[in-house]
Amino acid sequence: MRLLLAGATGLVGSHALRLALADPMIERVIAPTRRALPPHPKLEAPQVDWDALPADAPWWRVDAAVCALGTTMRAAGSREAFRKVDFDYPLAIARAAHRAGARAYALNSALGADAGSRVFYNRVKGELEQALAGVGFDSLTYVRPGLIGGERQQSRPGEAAATVLLRALAPALPRRWRINPAPRIAQALLDAALQAAPGVHAVGSERLI
Repeated sequence: MRLLLAGATGLVGSHALRLALADPMIERVIAPTRRALPPHPKLEAPQVDWDALPADAPWWRVDAAVCALGTTMRAAGSREAFRKVDFDYPLAIARAAHRAGARAYALNSALGADAGSRVFYNRVKGELEQALAGVGFDSLTYVRPGLIGGERQQSRPGEAAATVLLRALAPALPRRWRINPAPRIAQALLDAALQAAPGVHAVGSERLI
C-alpha cells in the first residue's frame, strides 16, 4: 500500500507517521509537510505550501489518505485562518488524492462535529465531514476524539488544565468524555486506511481510550 499522511508533524500525525513507517503492509508513506522530516527508507516527504498544492504531483497517486491536520482558534488567530487549516486544506487534500486514485480517506475530526452546531469549532468539523462525503471515496472514516492526550510541541494552557481535571475525574466520567491518547487516535486512523471498509464510518471517542 501507498499511504498519504497529511499533518505528520503534529501530535496525532507524528504518531501516525511512526506507526505507518513500522507497518509491513505499507510500502511507501507520502507525507507532504511545510518543514523537512527526518529521512526514512519508506518515506517521501515533499515540502509544500498548503495554499498552493501541486495538482498534478506524482506523489498524489496513493491507495489511501490519512488527514491529521488541525489547529486551534488561539493558534490560528481568526475564524478565517482556522477554517483554512481545518476545512480548506483537508478537503483539498481529499479531492487531489481521490482524483489520483485513492479509495480510502480517514480524517481526524472531533467529538461534537456537527454542521448545524452553534459552536464554530464543531460546526467547521461537521461541515468538513459533510463535504468529504461528497468527494466519492469508497471508504470514508471520521475519527472523533475528545480531548487528546500527549506532549505537544506548542503549549496549550487550556488543554493542559482540562487534561489534569479529566484525569482526576476519569473514574466517574462516561467513556466518551475521557482523555483520548494520541497514539490510540493515530492507530484508529491507520486502521481505517488499511482496512478501507466500504461506506462511511465514525469512530467515537469512547473507542479511543
